[in-house]
Amino acid sequence: MQNRTSDMHASEESDRAIVPMNEPNKEGQPSAEVGEGRARAKENIAQSNTSPTQSGKRVSQGLRGVRQAAQIRKQERFTALLHHVTVDLLRESFYALKRKAAPGVDGVTWQEYETGLEGRLADLHSRVQRGAYRAKPSRRVYIPKADGRQRPLGVAALEDKIVQQAVVTILNQIYEVDFKGFSYGFRPGRSPHQALDALSVGIHRKRVKWVLDADIRGFFDNVSHEWVMKFIEHRVADRRMLRLIQKWLKAGVSEDGEWSETKVGTPQGSVVSPLLANVYLHYVFDLWIEAWRKRVAHGDVIVVRYADDLVVGFESRAEAEVFLNSFKERLAKFGLELNTEKTRLIEFGRFAAPNREQRGEGSRRPLRSWVSRITAGSDGAMELSSSGAKRPRSG
Repeated sequence: MQNRTSDMHASEESDRAIVPMNEPNKEGQPSAEVGEGRARAKENIAQSNTSPTQSGKRVSQGLRGVRQAAQIRKQERFTALLHHVTVDLLRESFYALKRKAAPGVDGVTWQEYETGLEGRLADLHSRVQRGAYRAKPSRRVYIPKADGRQRPLGVAALEDKIVQQAVVTILNQIYEVDFKGFSYGFRPGRSPHQALDALSVGIHRKRVKWVLDADIRGFFDNVSHEWVMKFIEHRVADRRMLRLIQKWLKAGVSEDGEWSETKVGTPQGSVVSPLLANVYLHYVFDLWIEAWRKRVAHGDVIVVRYADDLVVGFESRAEAEVFLNSFKERLAKFGLELNTEKTRLIEFGRFAAPNREQRGEGSRRPLRSWVSRITAGSDGAMELSSSGAKRPRSG
């Protein structure tokens, strides 16, 4: 490992310092992040110091050492990570995959790969360590969206899934230390319902009168390859590991037998994409908003992010509008923009409904779009009323 001395690539002074976990939002006041449920076990499931993999087994002693180093030395860049991709980790990664998932461009199913598994894994391990492993393009498929449009997904080849799962297991030892408490999407031990619980706790404990329900337009399709590699390099200096990630980003997509290059974006549906997305937004949004609410905000500010969907609560409308303008400028620096159709500034609290009626705005169901986005496919989803109370989501 080597000590990181260069400035962060997020291009603003406020991005250079890693804001300590649970740092108070205002001096003498409890942190909004504490209010979002990080501090109490009843409000959130505490993260283990040695996170289990998807199969439930504990990480190896070597990976525990990576996690401990990441906890102690926040500025370290890890120079030796790829050797943690062992045959044992590849085997565990294979068994963590969905057994009935659609095959990628290679046409190989989970069941087929299991035949002669040990020999296959030994060969895959050798190729990864020798640099002979080649990523295959993702197979483009489409699934229907709620609005009638089609969402493109990228189905990776089986060996790509295995290696990606192994790399995610390794990098999680670093990033689960770094990621903020208000980030919930696609993280071990975290769920959409915990994000909703955190939002409810924050709204009840803080003076939240206005809520920004924000959605980033086409986030996964517009992730900059250059920026995501710069962000990863803040913590990862292992050139072999970095080349491996670049292979996946540059592998392209195959649709109806035709290959096309991918200059931006990371395929939705690949194993590594959620982690890359969280790393990207950790630097673009999470660190930035922590600095913003510490240095700019005067009233209470709460934050809950689930992947590219986020909610920010404010004490005043004026401060919410200042933030919204700054946020748009921030996103533009990294090739992103808000989806204006899904982004709303909503009045909240006990007087919100009568105030809307006086203005002739009618009744609304606050945050329902955010709730439905992050709980898609889950049962028993909850929604928040304008007073901040939780209630079961109706059909």
